[in-house]
Amino acid sequence: MNPLDALCSYFERLSARNLDALDAYYAADARFKDPFHEVAGVAAIRAILQHTFDKLPDARFRVTRRFPGEAGHAVILWEMDFTLPVTRQPATIRGATHLTFSADGKVTLHRDYWDAAEELYGRLPVLKWLMRALARQAAAPR
Repeated sequence: MNPLDALCSYFERLSARNLDALDAYYAADARFKDPFHEVAGVAAIRAILQHTFDKLPDARFRVTRRFPGEAGHAVILWEMDFTLPVTRQPATIRGATHLTFSADGKVTLHRDYWDAAEELYGRLPVLKWLMRALARQAAAPR
C-alpha cells in the first residue's frame, strides 16, 4: 500500500486507542498546523489529537477524496463526524489537508484547512447568532 493510502486508512480508524501508531506514519520532526494549533514533532501532534478525542470521544474521520501529487505532496478531503458537547447534536466538519511525505513515506507536513467559524462556532447557540450578525454586517452594502 502506498503511503497516502496507508495514512488515509489509519485516519479512518483513528481513535484515542491507536494514537501510539502515529510514529509509523509521521516523521519525528513532522509539522502540523490547523486553525487552532501549529506544532512540530510527533509527540505534540499526538497531544493535539488526544485533546480532540478527550473533548470529542466519538469523533471519527472519513476521507472523501484523495489527490496524490508530485514530489511527495498530496491533498485529501475529509469529514469529521462528532457530537457537539454543548448541544449534544451530531455535527460534521468538512476540511482539506495538504500533506508532504519524506522519501521514506512518512508525513513531514500536515496542514489542515477548514472554516472554524462556519463548521464549529456557527453551530453553537449564542455564537451562531453572533456569527450570523457579523456575516450580515460584513455583507451589507455600504
